[in-house]
Amino acid sequence: MNFLLRLVLILAGLIFAASLLVVMSILLLVWAVRAVWFKLTGRSVLPFAMRMNPRAGFEQVFRQAQKSGPAAARAPRHKLDDVTDVEPKL
Repeated sequence: MNFLLRLVLILAGLIFAASLLVVMSILLLVWAVRAVWFKLTGRSVLPFAMRMNPRAGFEQVFRQAQKSGPAAARAPRHKLDDVTDVEPKL
């Protein structure tokens, strides 16, 4: 049983590695076609880059909070007339 489990796990790992290889090959092919196209059209080849500003998310949430006002002003206030005290049983 252990041998069969190990064999299944090894096969799953090989399939995962092969799928990653296929995806990376497709990305490399797309990048190469893009680079050749840019060279043919005379434009400079720019690398794929993901520009990310970590402060942008915080600033967006901070601006939304400033627009809507403080949290206490937005929350509805309920009367506490119907609350009764509970006496503990000893």
